[in-house]
Amino acid sequence: MNQAATRVQEWWHRAGWEAAAVGTSVRRALTGPGPERDLAVQAFKAAGAAILAWAVAGWWWQAPLALMAPWTAIALVQSTVYRSVRTGVQQVVLIAAGTVLAAVAAGLTGGNTMAAMAIVLPVTALLGNYSRFENQGVYASTTALFVLVYGSFGGFDILHRLLETLLGAVIGIGVNALVLPPVHLRHAHESLHRLPRDGAALLRSMAEEMERGYDRQQAQEWHSRARRLPQLVADLRNARMWSRESYRFNPAGRIRRSGQELPSTQWDAAWERVADHLTALTGMLAEAAGEEPRLRPPPDTVLADVPPLLHALADVCEADCAALNPPAPAAGGDRGDAGGGTAGGRDEAMERAWAAQRRLKTRLADQDHETATSVGGLAAEIQRLLHDLDDARVAPRQT
Repeated sequence: MNQAATRVQEWWHRAGWEAAAVGTSVRRALTGPGPERDLAVQAFKAAGAAILAWAVAGWWWQAPLALMAPWTAIALVQSTVYRSVRTGVQQVVLIAAGTVLAAVAAGLTGGNTMAAMAIVLPVTALLGNYSRFENQGVYASTTALFVLVYGSFGGFDILHRLLETLLGAVIGIGVNALVLPPVHLRHAHESLHRLPRDGAALLRSMAEEMERGYDRQQAQEWHSRARRLPQLVADLRNARMWSRESYRFNPAGRIRRSGQELPSTQWDAAWERVADHLTALTGMLAEAAGEEPRLRPPPDTVLADVPPLLHALADVCEADCAALNPPAPAAGGDRGDAGGGTAGGRDEAMERAWAAQRRLKTRLADQDHETATSVGGLAAEIQRLLHDLDDARVAPRQT
């Protein structure tokens, strides 16, 4: 009884959490632009395309199997116009193949539905697994099933299937391309901001906790946060891909392009190295902390030099985050000034970081062999971090 009550309580808690998450998503979709609103717009567009396709094929045209038009239309309101066109071509080919193969199988079996299914479904299932069709392959088999179950084998019926499919494809692609065509540049900007923002938060936390005196658990938490940064790099690259694809075949691409251009992909590569160095640095500090450290911990006199350096690096990341979203330049102004006064602040912060790094390196001469190894490893990792963070300076350009 207790176990059952506990499970019910867990299910109730999960249901409440899910309902709260849905409510949050709905609120975000209603209150401002973002991924939730984009999804809502695409959902309403898909529904509208299906209704329009049914109105033409079922209500006005009175097609024998009008379902094919809205079925195709709703599936072709994809996340980009290019994807709608590509998926439309795949579906038309698969539906045409499923229709023709089903008609041939029905003719060979004298209209016996079971025997025709036994012949055609293995063929359409194999056809659907062809890699060029990606995840659209199931349409060949489902179309064959529709044809066989409804008994529409004649040439006139086959022609209607193809015309209904083409009608749905034209409506689905047209709605996606002409009604608020999706552009994913905002998603790329959101991913772009998260790297310097999260990097600055991590560096600031490390500096403040080291000043107060940190333990192994805190260092392991730094390491966990640092290990999440490479995933942000991967998210940014994925967002760039979606952004580039969303402008292909998009009639509103130039009209809807807004905001600062993305930095070059070299910026991503620099931040990938920064993330790797932060992961190595936090791992080293975690291994050198605690009552039984696995690595020889650096002396307190050395660790005292690290927080000012981390604060300076956090300032660098915050300056980059500000430069990624600068105020609009004045009319007639030079676009090269984008980012306002953040460039000077970044340079000053980098100078402070390099000065702290030089002080850290001078400590090496005062260490014995064992502590020199740990101090040298710490100084080397921070120096690599400084070089790559210097390479990650924001330099907007067309991607």
